[in-house]
Amino acid sequence: MVSGKTSKAVRKSRPTVVVQKSTPWGLIAAVVVIALFAGVVFGYAFMRNEENRAQADAMAPFTPTAENQDPSTTIAGVQVQPYEGGLHVDRATRVAYTHSPPMGGAHDYVWATCNGVVYPAAIRSETAVHSMEHGAVWIAYNPDQVTGDALETLRGKVASQPYTLMSPFPGLDQPISLQSWGHQLKLSDANDPRIDQFIAALRLNQYQYPEPGASCNEVGAQEGGFQQDNPPPFEPAPAPGAPGAYPETTPGAAGVTPDGATPGGAAPAPAPGGAAPAPGS
Repeated sequence: MVSGKTSKAVRKSRPTVVVQKSTPWGLIAAVVVIALFAGVVFGYAFMRNEENRAQADAMAPFTPTAENQDPSTTIAGVQVQPYEGGLHVDRATRVAYTHSPPMGGAHDYVWATCNGVVYPAAIRSETAVHSMEHGAVWIAYNPDQVTGDALETLRGKVASQPYTLMSPFPGLDQPISLQSWGHQLKLSDANDPRIDQFIAALRLNQYQYPEPGASCNEVGAQEGGFQQDNPPPFEPAPAPGAPGAYPETTPGAAGVTPDGATPGGAAPAPAPGGAAPAPGS
C-alpha cells in the first residue's frame, strides 16, 4: 500500500511541462508586406512628384506671362505670322492659304471640336484654323511618315487635353507640324522636346490669339455645324489667286469680330460667293 507521503513525492518528481507560445509568423509576414507596399507607394509618389517638379521647371521658360507674352520665340524653328481674326467664309468657299498646314487667316464660321480630339482622318483646314482662333494647338502629321510608336506618342500629347486637336494632313512636307494662331513649327521626331515647349508656350496663350474665352466644344449637327464623328473632309488648299478661292487675309483688315457678336445677336451672314464679312460687321 502506497502511503500518502510516497504519493506526494512521486507527484513532485514529475517533470514540469512548459507550454511555449508559437511565433506568429503569418502576422509578421503580413506586417512586412504592408510596410514594403507602403514604402513602394510613398517612393513612387515621391518620384512622380520630383518628375512633375522637374517637368514644371523645364517648362517654366515657356510659360507665357505679362512680361514674356510669346515664349515660343525662343524655340528653334518656330515661324510667326501675324493675322487678324474674325474673317469667316461659308462651307462652300475654299481659302487660299499661304502656309501648309495653315496657321491663321480666314476660316469657317464653325470650329473643329478641339478638346483633346484625335481625328482618324484629315479634316477641313478652315475648321481647324477657327479652332486655333479660340486658342487651340493643332498637331498635324503626314500619315505616310508617322505611324506606330511615333503616332502613339503624339496621340498621348493630345488625347483628352483641353484646347488641342490632332489630325493627319496628306502631303505634309515634314512628318509633323504644330500650329497655333499665327505660329508654326515643323519637326521630324515625335519625341522632340520642342513639341511640349510649343504647347506650353501657345495653348490658351491669351496674348497670342484673337478670342480668349471662346469654346472648343462640339457645335453639333445644325446647318453649317461641326460633328466630331463626321467632320467635313479635307481638301488641298487652292493656290493663291486661283479662280473662286478666297484670300487668306483681307487687305487693310483691322480688329476682331468675336463669333456671333453682332448687334442683333446672330452670326453675320457670309457675303455672296462665300466672301468673309469685314471685321466689325
